[in-house]
Amino acid sequence: MKITKLQRNLREFWWGGVINEGHLMPFGDRAHSRDLRLTDDNQASPLLLSNQGRYIWSEEPFAFSFHENTLTIDHKQKLWLEEGHGTLQGAYQHASNKYFPPSGVTPDKLAFEAPQYCTWVEMFYEPTQEKLLNYARAIIQQGMPPGVLIIDDNWMQDYGTWDFDKHRFPDPAGMIDALHELGFKIMLWVCPYVSPDSITFRQLRDLGFLMKHADGNPVLRRWWNGYSAIIDYTSLDGAAWFRQQLDRLIEDYGVDGFKLDAGEPLLPDLMDDVTEDIAWSRPVLTMEDCESYARLGIGYALSELRMCWKLGGQALIQRQRDKTHTWEAATGLKGLIPNAIAQGLMGYAFNCPDMVGGGMDGDINSPDFRFDSELFIRFVQCSALFPAMQFSMAPWRVLNGDEWSWCIDAVRIRTELGPLISELADQAARDGLPILRSLEFVFPLQGFHAVQDQFMVGESILVAPVVNKGQRTRSVQFPEGRWLGDDASEVEGPIQIEINAPLSRLPWYRKI
Repeated sequence: MKITKLQRNLREFWWGGVINEGHLMPFGDRAHSRDLRLTDDNQASPLLLSNQGRYIWSEEPFAFSFHENTLTIDHKQKLWLEEGHGTLQGAYQHASNKYFPPSGVTPDKLAFEAPQYCTWVEMFYEPTQEKLLNYARAIIQQGMPPGVLIIDDNWMQDYGTWDFDKHRFPDPAGMIDALHELGFKIMLWVCPYVSPDSITFRQLRDLGFLMKHADGNPVLRRWWNGYSAIIDYTSLDGAAWFRQQLDRLIEDYGVDGFKLDAGEPLLPDLMDDVTEDIAWSRPVLTMEDCESYARLGIGYALSELRMCWKLGGQALIQRQRDKTHTWEAATGLKGLIPNAIAQGLMGYAFNCPDMVGGGMDGDINSPDFRFDSELFIRFVQCSALFPAMQFSMAPWRVLNGDEWSWCIDAVRIRTELGPLISELADQAARDGLPILRSLEFVFPLQGFHAVQDQFMVGESILVAPVVNKGQRTRSVQFPEGRWLGDDASEVEGPIQIEINAPLSRLPWYRKI
């Protein structure tokens, strides 16, 4: 291993590494360490960016730590240190153009112009054709716009047997036709696992398309739904087989895209049920298996990922890891904005903050779950102007009266600014710039590096959601220029002022 040390300037701050640590960014003024070789829970990239125009890149994962004024990199392969790019945006644009250039392709525009809706919270592991059609009709009847509808886990016959369960979905093609007529686009949940007692398992085992131990026996991995074999998506044959299943679902039923769940790197110390190294079909670098799985989504009009390694610039919707129904930064509402900022800086412009109100299995469906309507409304407001917005818990079921109307108000803001977000998505596909940006990114070196609860949509929209329970006013930092508020107020920046933010309001401002 090699050790590279870099002295940090006193006003220099860094972003990068693992998206789920966005709430700990920027790095630099306190001790922090991370080993990207042990990343198993979110999107990540071998990239660190400085607000003073420096960045670090490697083609393979490395470990890094900040201590006092020193950044230490522990790496095995070549490390590139680029300097002289002026600002955070300058460093990002140079890194993007050189190492993860934009693909030129935009996901389906409906993902940006309307909310997404996932069946998970309303149906958990028991989706049916009748429930799905009722859910879609209720969305419209309640005054919400049709959007991308995600059919979550257990629509299929079995893991690895990617066809509709005919008992629960007697006419899947007719159902999808009906949903299309209502204005929805359809995504299906999929994962890379194969039930070990299925016919598909025996077929793939005989074809050699499953990941194997050194002794030739298929690997069985423990995951949240049990024990399963794993398609060897690092091999050309395994990846081709998986994509054939997806293509067939599009051809046979009219599906529009896929939610590719799982995809964690198969690191030996994370596989507590596996005692031997995997005998890869070819040499595989650390984290490359995670990247190989994420690549399966490239080329589809709608692809959503929870895990990814590198692949910035691709037309993939990157969802933050599952959120709990809490206010906290590590797993709840307060982490949405900083994690989204980190996503954009890694080249993941088409980012999604997970399901409104949270969707973590074992949290929202636990016997001890307690619904917090204030949290849900603030979650709606915070998510409303993200590149992608996703509902699952039906708001009309859990809210009523004024609370329900405030939720609808936030959705209307989304609808109003949907065309702008769609235009920014096209721009991201062309030049790689994030849609959701930090104030430091747009207004560099003006002291905004630590702002974690505001964000910009492009260059002109400033959004300042409330992310603290019980808060009805909040401090907003306005950069230079004139800003017109959603409440018709005008503010001349630069200035920091306290504004009213009742539960009915999502504060946002347009630069004029």
